This record gives sequence, structure tokens and C-alpha cells, in this order.
Amino acid sequence: MSRNTSDFTLTCPLPAYTGDTIQLAHGGGGRAMARLIDSIIRPAFGDTELERRHDGAIVAFDGPLAFTTDSYVVQPLVFPGGDIGTLAINGTVNDLAMCGARPLCLSIGLILEEGLPIELLRRIVGSMRDAATAAGVRLVTGDTKVVDRGKADGLFINTSGIGQIVSPTPICPGSIESGDVVILSGDIGRHGMAVMAAREGFGFETVIESDCAPVADAVLALFEAGVEVHCLRDLTRGGLASALVEIAETAGLAITTDEAAIPVADHVLAACELLGLDPLHVANEGRFIAIVPADQVEQARDILTQYSSSSGAVVIGRVHAGNGGEVTCRGILGVERTIDMLSGEQLPRIC
Repeated sequence: MSRNTSDFTLTCPLPAYTGDTIQLAHGGGGRAMARLIDSIIRPAFGDTELERRHDGAIVAFDGPLAFTTDSYVVQPLVFPGGDIGTLAINGTVNDLAMCGARPLCLSIGLILEEGLPIELLRRIVGSMRDAATAAGVRLVTGDTKVVDRGKADGLFINTSGIGQIVSPTPICPGSIESGDVVILSGDIGRHGMAVMAAREGFGFETVIESDCAPVADAVLALFEAGVEVHCLRDLTRGGLASALVEIAETAGLAITTDEAAIPVADHVLAACELLGLDPLHVANEGRFIAIVPADQVEQARDILTQYSSSSGAVVIGRVHAGNGGEVTCRGILGVERTIDMLSGEQLPRIC
């Protein structure tokens, strides 16, 4: 049994919108869900495609496209510096930017758990609206489902995104060359530590806020300025270390980094040391690396520092021939250590 309301497909059992929480109902829930969508979800975005109330969106594009999808299951749903809504929009927008694309439109799928407070849903949908507006993307279609209490940890979100390729050359590990330079867009480790502190109730002296932010504007500025970007990667699960190892292994080249050049905020570093965590492996949601030719590194860094999401951009390493896939980090005392990809989940449920 199914019923379509705007672009959001509802399936039995249908929810009752009581005005306080999401509840499952076995009769009359269709109108309740329609009210929920009409009063909270669709007005938040106001896109003409949603107003068509059809099974999908029809959007015209020219040229090659990038397409990505991701699911977000963070706990808690709200954390210092953001919530699951900002995370879902920014994460998808950033994935498109890493492909060398200008983000254009998104879809969202909301899995609501019975008992989710309506006001919390309203806040999260509002956060998604604000994040989409800030990133310059449209939400054109979506889906809503309600599941039994205890089956969805409050709220799960799936997003898919489409972007217009603007990079003149392929953005991928296979494009990097020996001699290229690695630029990091800013300090690392804040998102993972912010979520962990909020979830576990750690009372650090200084509140750690997530770095969750869209980075597309900064990335697109590199292309507009003619910088020959060889590879981009956002530093989500597995952090900086996993991103570097993945790129080096795929390219069959080695990367050397300088630990002293990698920025980590003092309060984040202190929290990591207290908990026995390596900041290089902690997740980020508003940080990326750009690998560019050595003769363009200053131009690229100067461009990135003009944007809030990458104002702390620094050079942290270099690509060279060597053992393919090897990533090393030169410590403050000059001793090199091998950097490995994160094995397992250092911080579960952080995105």
C-alpha cells in the first residue's frame, strides 16, 4: 500500500501527526502525514519541483554531471556546531565539490522514528533549508518513512546530489604526479571530537564545535582561477590519514607529510590525548585536501585562504615516487612514522 504526497512517498503503516511527536497509526494517518509534509517539510524548501506533487523531479542539465549519495546516522542528532540536517546537506554538497562539480540539486530521504519530537524535526528541517541556501543548492525531491519506536535512533537521513562538472581535467588520484604538493584546508579533528563529547557527556573546559560547513565555493574558486587541481578529497570517516593512504594507494605513489604543519586546535589535541585518539584519524565534515602542482601551490593557497571554510589552508606534504601507497609523517624531532588507514571505527556514529 502506498500513497504519494508531493514528492514524498509514504508507506503503510502511516504516521499520525499529533503536533508533539511522530506516532504510528493504523487508520487516518495519511492526512496526518500530509499535514506534516505540508506544514514542516515542503514550506522549508519551497522549490517549484516540490510544488508539483509528483513522484519525482524533472530537471534539465547540460554537459557531464557528478552524482553522489550518502546516509547519515549521527548520534546525538544535535551537537555543538550543527545537527544531522546540516551534516546531511553539507556532506553531500562537499562530495560533489570533491568531484570537481558545482552542486546543483539534492534529494532527501527521511526515516522518522515513532516518538521523534515534532519541534526537533522542525529544527532539523530548518537546518537543512539554511544549509542548502548557504550552499546554493535546490532540494527537488524526497521521501519520508516512519518506523516503529526503537528502530531508527530518532532520525536517519539519506541524501543524493547532482552537480555540474566544471573541472577541465579529471579530479582523481590517478591524476596526481610526483612533485605535487598537498594542501590542507584547515585544522582537523573538531567534528569527531564534538560529536563524541556531546554523545558521551564529556565536560571539557572548552566546548569543541564541529567544523561542518560547505566547501564548494572555495573549491570552485580554484578552477575559476585556472589552478590545475589534480585531486581533492574531503576528510570524513577515517580522517586525514585514511584520505592520504587511499589516494597514495590508488595513484601508486608515496606521500610525505610534516606533523608540525598539520593544524590541530589545542583543545582538540588535549581531548584526543586524554582519550588516546590520533587526530589524524578523527573525522571532519568541513575539511579537505587539494593536491596541486608545485608551481601553483602559492596561488592555490592564497585563493583558499579567502574563504571561511578554508581560511586556515596550509601546505602539509608532498607526493613523490617510492613505495606505492606509503604515507609517512615527519615528527617534530625529525623522525618519520608510517601512517596507516584507520582500521575499524575509531568513533562510531559520527556521520
